[in-house]
Amino acid sequence: MNESTVARVALDDPFWGRFRETVTREGIPYQWKALNDQLDADAEPSRCMRNFRIAAGKEQGEFGGFVFQDSDVYKWLEGVAYSLRWKPDPALEAVADGAIEEITAAQQPDGYLDTYYIINGLDRRWTNLKDHHELYVAGHMIEAAVAYYRVTGKRALLDAAIRFVKHIDSVIGPEEGKLRGYPGHPVAEMALMRLYEVTGDPMHLKLAEYFVNERGKSPLFFEEEDARNGNGFYWKNSPFRYQYYQAGRPVRDQKDAEGHAVRAMYLYSGMADVARVTGDGSLARACRTLWESTVRRRMYVTGAVGSSEYGEAFTFDYDLPNDTVYGETCAAIGLVFFARRMLQLEPRAEYADVMERALYNGVISGMQLDGKRFFYVNPLEVVPEACEKDAHKRHVRPERQKWFGCACCPPNLIRLLASLEDYVATRSGDTLYVNLYVGGEIDGGALKLKMETNYPWQGDIRLRVTEAGDAPAAVALRIPGWCPGWTLALNGKALEPEVKDGYATVRRAWRAGDALSLALEMPARYVRAHSRIREDAGRVALQRGPVVYCLEEADNGGALHCVLTDTHAGIDAVYEPDTLGGVVTLTTGGFREPDGDPDDAPYRFGDAPETRPVRLRWIPYYAWANRGVGEMRVWVRA
Repeated sequence: MNESTVARVALDDPFWGRFRETVTREGIPYQWKALNDQLDADAEPSRCMRNFRIAAGKEQGEFGGFVFQDSDVYKWLEGVAYSLRWKPDPALEAVADGAIEEITAAQQPDGYLDTYYIINGLDRRWTNLKDHHELYVAGHMIEAAVAYYRVTGKRALLDAAIRFVKHIDSVIGPEEGKLRGYPGHPVAEMALMRLYEVTGDPMHLKLAEYFVNERGKSPLFFEEEDARNGNGFYWKNSPFRYQYYQAGRPVRDQKDAEGHAVRAMYLYSGMADVARVTGDGSLARACRTLWESTVRRRMYVTGAVGSSEYGEAFTFDYDLPNDTVYGETCAAIGLVFFARRMLQLEPRAEYADVMERALYNGVISGMQLDGKRFFYVNPLEVVPEACEKDAHKRHVRPERQKWFGCACCPPNLIRLLASLEDYVATRSGDTLYVNLYVGGEIDGGALKLKMETNYPWQGDIRLRVTEAGDAPAAVALRIPGWCPGWTLALNGKALEPEVKDGYATVRRAWRAGDALSLALEMPARYVRAHSRIREDAGRVALQRGPVVYCLEEADNGGALHCVLTDTHAGIDAVYEPDTLGGVVTLTTGGFREPDGDPDDAPYRFGDAPETRPVRLRWIPYYAWANRGVGEMRVWVRA
């Protein structure tokens, strides 16, 4: 393994800067109101912060929400921490400090902290690891605590998390008298690895390693737990059974991405972290196997994963329907986590390509451009009437929602967008790998760079050296898989560097002022699906750079199933600063069939209907449903 670390980055980017400003200015305050049940009456209540006050004895009442409700505020706090890192705000920090006081006031003397069981009865805690998310909640608490400590230096939440982990270690593990359990919903694995980075406590590493290695071993803990405590098993007669939890077999024996997609992505991320830190080669190989299954055979063109509403799950290879897709926002976010950790295991551009695909498409599609409405499900084809009247499509919404009773996705979006610096570049030895083309300053240790670009709308990237040490070092620039051609110059002189694993690498003794100029060709191109993806037979998608496009009713009228795009005609790309916050739109030639026959008969004999020529206007997929309710489709008849 060629282990790498995350390089420090300070973002200053036109594209992502707008999203991050929206998150900070609108999203974080909006979500704080949601967590305190202060939104409009038609928004589903959260009850999250109220639960902490009840658990601390400050209010009277019953627990509200899902068993994992505490995790919403932890993800929000993590997002706040990263926001404060790039944009200090004393007032926001004071709000976060107050939230932490309310949280820690509910912690029990033995370190336990989960409001569901504190309110409903501590005698039942740790009796349903399979379904009741105690370790999931603990994981998100740890991640928030580490982030807040690293940014502010404040230890209140970190110390509370350490106490909680100490309690968990006293209850769960391989030792005699402990539960040989593990999380029903993974996240604690990668959270403990982040905690270990801060504390250096071997117990934190040991517990993370145990959770990964114990999973799925026979006799199966979840079966024994159900029998011992009388727990139900919802998935008993499903195709997944215990693979819904990625626990049907040990992780090294799992060959396909199966079961609940978010659980899978979080588990694989934790596996990659453990493999990297411990040097476990067999675990690293398992991660690569599961990566191949996920991205080569079970991922959408938008970077969405999890094709089935049933179980929010993976199904089988190339089963990627567009109109019944689940594609949960959290699953795409989890894929970004997994990709970054695979990059840390080994610097291969394919990991960064997938990370980029998810970020520019299936992740940010989950949030309205104003930061106040959200998608849980991210479809690739929508007919609003079907969403309302077809029971198999009721999970698909034609417009984003103000909030959800199960609101895992909105704060997850905030914490990822606010922490985007941590995904731009990695370091391995004396090589600095630039994985994402995002404007800002990169601290690669002895080598510091300033990157300037108008990506993803333009393919020109300039990197200027601001500081350099005496020893030679390498800069490795990712050549995206979508790019048909590129050029690279150093101080104005053309280079032909070696390209290995998708990175063009320049090694030299650098000097301040040296400038690398990378020009990526960025034509709009049609994408065709694998022949086994039945739903896309005879259809094409359209992509320019990392951005996937779609047709929307607002531009092209309804009945988009009657539209064909002319793949032999030219494609016009125009930047429109006043459209959807500033986007490149694409225009193609095409044809439209008539929408129905004069006699309204469902079938008829005869030739194919005559078509009329039309101009088709495509917008970035992430920006759909920002101009009212209407039809949308990514894959269009060719």
